Amino acid sequence: MDRSTMVLRPTARIVDGVAVSDGAGVRLNRLIGTPQLDQVDPFLMLDEFRSDDAADYIAGFPEHPHRGFETVTYMLAGRMRHADNKGHEGRLDAGSVQWMTAGRGIVHSEMPEQENGLMWGFQLWVNLPAKDKMTAPRYQEIPASEIPTTPLAGGVSVKVIAGEIAGVRGPINGIATAPAMFDVTLPAQGEAVLPVPATHAAFLYPFSGAITIAGSGERVLHRELAVLGAGDAVRVAAVGGQARVLLVAGKPLGEPVARYGPFVMNTAQEIRQAAMDYQAGRF
Repeated sequence: MDRSTMVLRPTARIVDGVAVSDGAGVRLNRLIGTPQLDQVDPFLMLDEFRSDDAADYIAGFPEHPHRGFETVTYMLAGRMRHADNKGHEGRLDAGSVQWMTAGRGIVHSEMPEQENGLMWGFQLWVNLPAKDKMTAPRYQEIPASEIPTTPLAGGVSVKVIAGEIAGVRGPINGIATAPAMFDVTLPAQGEAVLPVPATHAAFLYPFSGAITIAGSGERVLHRELAVLGAGDAVRVAAVGGQARVLLVAGKPLGEPVARYGPFVMNTAQEIRQAAMDYQAGRF
């Protein structure tokens, strides 16, 4: 990356997370998909689940449908069992990622495989373009051992889930929105300049510690999300102690969004058809 020509992205907006309950009563911090921030095209929702009280997560997410988008689950701590109506089953352990393309329809459950201890991670919803909404469902399930980590200057390290940084490419591939997804660890007072494709929408979420973003100087704290403005890189710095930051970017679709619960299509008629197909057992 040529620093002499790069354009650093400023902070366009900072929003607070909203405490919500979803599934069978799982407590979440919702950052995208709220009245304050409906979406960051192509990203429809971002939830953080984090609790060491089993009452906050033990009921999990029993069987429910999806159509028209992708769900990304990134586990930081704990264990979750996934199963669907196509016969697919697997376990998400700490550090693993599941990128599920629901496509034309899937019915699945996501249930904790623990009765105590810390359960911590994220679920991100990524929209699909109209041409791919009725594609066959598929999974990319990546264990922690297969997600590369690359060091950057100043003691910074980056887990590369999707996209590329410093010549290291993440294992997620074949996604229409060409996403970048980095888990960045900044040492105390450390900073990093991270590439972000100029064509992409992007956001930062500090899930441990606090950061500042070059160009605004504003602090972004845990439970706050920063939507980034235009540019091809972002400079982030830890405030005080160590910080961990989720950086996510993707190519906007610029298409109409019709949304009803677990269905995301382009028109109201397509939503009605999704509901009828699910009720008729055609998922």
